[in-house]
Amino acid sequence: MLELKQIKKSFGQKLVLKSVSLTAKPGELIHISGINGSGKSTIFKIITGLLKADSGEIKLDENDIVGALIENPNFLEYESAMSNLHFLANLNKRFNEKEVRALLQYFMLDPDDPEPIVKYSVGMRQKVGIIQAVMENQNIILLDEPTRGIDQESVGLFVAMLKKLKKQNKIVVVASHDQINELKYDRQFVLQRGILQEKQL
Repeated sequence: MLELKQIKKSFGQKLVLKSVSLTAKPGELIHISGINGSGKSTIFKIITGLLKADSGEIKLDENDIVGALIENPNFLEYESAMSNLHFLANLNKRFNEKEVRALLQYFMLDPDDPEPIVKYSVGMRQKVGIIQAVMENQNIILLDEPTRGIDQESVGLFVAMLKKLKKQNKIVVVASHDQINELKYDRQFVLQRGILQEKQL
């Protein structure tokens, strides 16, 4: 389970997150919307430990593993997609070559392509970013603008993947501007003026 309690975060004099509370349970698919700069990426960075909240509390269960695609994913630019994913998974000693190859092929990327990722399009980079967020069997998955630059066929594959992750009882939180009509979220939130509020569906 993922729980945020009254998370607050400022950058200098700018208050970005005033009061962010959220409880997500296994099997929930959650959407967060908000204008550019509203703090959606900041929430994800705090959950993953890339940023420290000024105040508030984050609770994760002992065995939770968080996977995340946040903003523009960083890669070893002159290495291939497979080399990048191998390197990232090996940081936690959880590299599963069979799984990674299958995910690359699922998103119509060649696991054996030696082309460096610096030459990839925005959409191709996003697909590699999605893969790294799920390839280690993470049970909490945070996806920031995941369909940015992705072609419509791949959006369909992405939707099918999220439905499968939900059936596997994983928590998936998507922060995006794009409305994906095929996705039926369990809950939707909007981040405005630093406050996260749940929409009534």
